Parts: sequence; structure tokens; C-alpha cells
Amino acid sequence: MKVTAHAVRSGDWWSVDVPEVDGLFTQAKRLDQIPAMVADAGELLTDVPADQFEVTLDYDFGDPAALREIADAKQLNAAAQRAVDEASRRSRAIVHKLRDRGLSVREVGVMLGITPSRVSQLSKDKATA
Repeated sequence: MKVTAHAVRSGDWWSVDVPEVDGLFTQAKRLDQIPAMVADAGELLTDVPADQFEVTLDYDFGDPAALREIADAKQLNAAAQRAVDEASRRSRAIVHKLRDRGLSVREVGVMLGITPSRVSQLSKDKATA
């Protein structure tokens, strides 16, 4: 069951409500505790097993500018991860191409600016090349 836990900072606690489940309100000391607490409470209120809850966390701590910065940082991190994934894919492909042309592990390492041991690792990874 997909639900959204809306957490609002209240003193030292997070006050949490889940609009998809009538009567599901809870509080938590830390954000990381909320998904499990929501799933456990949701199980009691809906008879849906706790492990079937997919909890999305939405939070507000009274600083809209910081929330925008958090969203921006998440987008940048996601873009960076996509770039890393693409770089890894391309590195594997070119390592295979260069090794197939008879270049040594050391030569390929120099060309790509990586260690010979990394070239060897990439050479063994044929499944995604």
C-alpha cells in the first residue's frame, strides 16, 4: 500500500499524519523512524501487513528555502549518479575494445587515467559491456 507520511517538526519531535489511512497519526523523535512506525500503525488500522506499506516521507521544518536546497541537492545527486553510471558503462566498453585490439592492461590504464587493477576489473565485467 503506497502512502505518504507528512511530518512536521514540533519542538524536538516530528508530528506525522498519513492522509491515505483514516486515523493514522503518530510522532517520532527522528525522521528515520517514521516509515517503520507508519507501517506498523497502518497494519493495525487497515489489516494490510506492515511489510506491504511503501512509505514516502514528506517533511516540513519551517524553512522553505532549506527545503528547496534539499530538493536541488537531491536532483544534483541523482544527475551525478546517472553520469557515474554512464561513465562506468563507457569505460567498460572502451576497455573491452582496447584490450581486444591487443593493448596491455597498463597501456589502457594510462590512456584512461585508471589503475591497471581497475582495467582488469573492467575487463572481467563482460555482462554489461
